[in-house]
Amino acid sequence: MFAGNPAAVCLLPGPVDETWMQKVGSEMNLSETAFLVRERDGFRLRWFTPKTEVNLCGHATLASAHVLWTEGVVPESKKITFFTKSGKLTARRTGKLIELDFPSMPPSRCALPDLLRRSLGVTPKFAGRNADDYLVELGDEDQLRRLSPDFGLMSGLGTRGVMVTCPSKSAEYDFVSRFFAPAFGINEDPVTGSAHCCLGPFWGKRLGKKELVGFQASPRGGVVKVRLEGERVVLGGKAVTVLAGELR
Repeated sequence: MFAGNPAAVCLLPGPVDETWMQKVGSEMNLSETAFLVRERDGFRLRWFTPKTEVNLCGHATLASAHVLWTEGVVPESKKITFFTKSGKLTARRTGKLIELDFPSMPPSRCALPDLLRRSLGVTPKFAGRNADDYLVELGDEDQLRRLSPDFGLMSGLGTRGVMVTCPSKSAEYDFVSRFFAPAFGINEDPVTGSAHCCLGPFWGKRLGKKELVGFQASPRGGVVKVRLEGERVVLGGKAVTVLAGELR
């Protein structure tokens, strides 16, 4: 829920079959549905898109921490530890923000696959990738906002998704991005916290900064604050509860 990205959070009494979790994720039909099970020193956390499980998700982790605090499962003054496919993650309140401690996942330069070039319809300034996604740098924000990808082509890339980025023309932000993951059932994600584990180090090195603010220019739009701490990236955002209920 980085400034407007919806996520569903399911707090479970114990482990359940992953086929069931995938069915619930498909039924919720949001970018991600998070499933939480209490463990001795924290919570086991898994994330499912409408099509598949993912290794890392920012907004559903933010939403999970928010739910655990606001529902009284964890005292609001206490840090929360999550055990995930991407290792141990933590969440803490800092003023009005929730801060997530995530792994840094910078990109390495790579040749631009022809399939990616054709799906975007542009020639980038830089192409790179990390373990999960491609990163494509464009020349200006107007070009980024005009993009209308061919999602059918893009879904054949063999990665989770594609982040497209450029410098911000507004002094309010350091960089702008969009994120596409059609192979995972998400043509365009409103705001993608995990992508900022790559975007933060990329722009931090370019701009010589440890603290940055990114704007994700999806139709819904959202802001992510990023702080670089060595091999970790701290992401800051806010969350609100819009609906609560019992799943039968």
